[in-house]
Order: sequence, then C-alpha cells, then structure tokens
Amino acid sequence: MYNYLIHLPQQYQALIAGIFTWAVTALGAGIIFFFKKINKTFLDGMLGFSAGVMIAASFFSLLAPAIEKCEDLHMNTWCTTTIGFLLGGFLLFIGDKIYDFYDKKHPKKKNNSKHDSMKRCAMLMAAITLHNVPEGLAIGIAFGSVKYGMNTLAAAIILTIGIGIQNFPEGSAISVPLIREKFSKGKAFFMGQLSAIVEPISAFFGALLITKINNLLPFMLSFAAGAMIYVVVEELIPESQTNKRKDIMAIFTLIGFSIMMLLDVALG
Repeated sequence: MYNYLIHLPQQYQALIAGIFTWAVTALGAGIIFFFKKINKTFLDGMLGFSAGVMIAASFFSLLAPAIEKCEDLHMNTWCTTTIGFLLGGFLLFIGDKIYDFYDKKHPKKKNNSKHDSMKRCAMLMAAITLHNVPEGLAIGIAFGSVKYGMNTLAAAIILTIGIGIQNFPEGSAISVPLIREKFSKGKAFFMGQLSAIVEPISAFFGALLITKINNLLPFMLSFAAGAMIYVVVEELIPESQTNKRKDIMAIFTLIGFSIMMLLDVALG
C-alpha cells in the first residue's frame, strides 16, 4: 500500500488521506447504532462532552497551529489570528440572525421546539464543517509540500493519522446531539459523517494550490476556531446545563476537552 501511495501524484495522495479522515469521522458518528435507547442525562452529557471536544480542538487543532504558521510565514500573528477568530464567530452570529429573520417571515411553519432544535443542529454542523476545511487543507499542504522538499511522505501520513483519530469524537459530537433532538439514527449518522466530507475535497485542492493556500491557512484556522467557540457558548453548554445534574454535565465537558487535548498533543 505504501509503495502504491508513494508513486501517486501529491494531490491524489492527499485525496486518499482526506477519505481516510472522513471515514474515521463516519465511524465516530456510527457510535449511535450501538445503543437501542439513550436516556436524556446521557444525551445532555454528550452535549457537554461535545462542547469540551470543540473547545480543545479550537485551541490545539486550530489556534495553536495558526499562531505557529503565522510565525513560519513571518505574518502578524496577533492581528491575523484575532481577526480570523472574531470573523468566524461573527459569521455564525449573522447566520443565527438570518435564521431567526426567516423564521419570523414564515410564522405558520413555526414550532418553537423544532425551530430551536433545527437552529442548534445547523450551527453545530456549520461549526464542525468549518473546522474540517482547514484540517483538509493542512493535509493537502503536508502532501503537496513533499514535492518541494519541505516535508516527507512519512510525516504527512503521521499527520493524517493524527487528524483521523481526532475526528472520531467529532463525528459522535454531531450524531449524538442530533439523536437528542429526535432525529432518526440514520439521519443523525448521515449528518455526522457529512460534516467531514469537505476534508477529502479541501485536501485535494490544498495539495494543488499549496503555494497560494499556505498563506491563507493561519486565517482559516483562526476563522474555524471562532465559529466553534461561538457554537459552544451559544448552544452546547447552555443546553447541557438544563439538566438537573449540572455538575455531572460539567465533568463531561472536562472529559471531552481532556480526550481531545490528549489526542492533539500526543498525535499533533
């Protein structure tokens, strides 16, 4: 397999790597099929867990690499990361307001519970999808840079494995909360794996456009981080804290953060 991979053009190597990371996300989303019925406390706990995963990913997978990349490219670190971070959150804020505006224009279709559920799910999907785009670009750049002697194929493969393992809890971070919102297991799984379908695509184009994408990567990483933090603060943590066992929900958040941090630090 390695001998076959090494002779492929870099963009196809990146595409295969992106398919691998998407498949691991799908495995994470598929965790819901192992449970016949999931009680509300567990589902609330998984919301807290998802929040912890996203907070950790925002820093260790996105902001920290963005800062490092800025330094490598001799860019203004604080300006690039701050603007990117704020714009990422602002984008979802605007999307939130547009959704509310659209809902007011269609009062006959409005159901508060369904409205809130759909908005929460849409924001969660948008945030993790935005997170996966720069991850895919990072994979593409890693493989594309092999062509210019700036990286090794082995290092690019290790990066891919690390991102793939990190994607497992991200898949469940979408599918499990969707089950809580009364989605069917099939639809929740579909939405969970769909969030990572952008990785093979962005990995492919990242390898093709390495010289141009490389300069945009710090901004895009920070942008995705801002979007994720907005969702955590606006939706996930407040929703998990509606449970009577708020202290346990907080522990789930700490566990989610710790697992994602360990994966990022150990495999990053």
